[in-house]
Amino acid sequence: MRTINVKDITQNIKEMCIEANYFLSEDMDNAMKHAGKTEKSPLGCQILAQLQENLQIASEERIPICQDTGMAVVFLEVGQGVYFEGGSLTKAVNEGVRQGYEEGFLRKSVVKDPLIRENTGDNTPAVVHYDIVEGDLVTITVAPKGFGSENMSRIFMLKPADGAEGVKRAILTAVKDAGPNACPPMVIGVGIGGTFEKCALMAKKALTRPVNSHSSIAYVSEMEEELLNKINGLGIGPAGLGGTTTALAVNIETYPTHIAGLPVAVNICCHVNRHVVRTI
Repeated sequence: MRTINVKDITQNIKEMCIEANYFLSEDMDNAMKHAGKTEKSPLGCQILAQLQENLQIASEERIPICQDTGMAVVFLEVGQGVYFEGGSLTKAVNEGVRQGYEEGFLRKSVVKDPLIRENTGDNTPAVVHYDIVEGDLVTITVAPKGFGSENMSRIFMLKPADGAEGVKRAILTAVKDAGPNACPPMVIGVGIGGTFEKCALMAKKALTRPVNSHSSIAYVSEMEEELLNKINGLGIGPAGLGGTTTALAVNIETYPTHIAGLPVAVNICCHVNRHVVRTI
């Protein structure tokens, strides 16, 4: 049994909230630079160059990449050989978010009630997902999610007879409907299977997978490539002003499902696709 004080969780979450909002992850940085070299539209190239300039200024001056610093989404993969001491793990996560958004001068975007709309003042509570795994390590993923792109996300409860082609149509429909509102070039996270809530969670988690990776399932990997090509053929382009780079990646996760269903979730993210991963 390995003991971890929850203060260590708070410290890491605080640092990760700031890091995710100030710096592009390595995989996203490489993807954006590659897009700048391959984009065929002159206006698209200009937009991508402006986005690169913005990213460089944010990094050098230690300021947020975007004014929407997101609602903090935290994935915790907790080894079953870990014992936490010092208090509540969930409270420790939220304290890390509070400190990160205060010390990083990040915009507080969370309201206490979805209808009354009073701001909580510190960007808490976070949305926290726990997964118990083997071992004695804790893997933390912090993925602040802006709502320009979050609002464009969709769930489709398809029939089994819709099959792979129906899944592809649903994903393309979500991207077409999003258009410029999701701040392209986008990353498209997709969850197929499970239940209503499981496919949505998979789609969100898929966004944190490196954009230069593919599913280990052959047909899913092929679908990722096919959809990326089709999405980039839509002509939406950087900032929705036309071009050949509408998306940087399509990441698909799958899970077993019921004989009567085919749930599909599409969680779209903007060109920064903030995510930081640490293992302690």
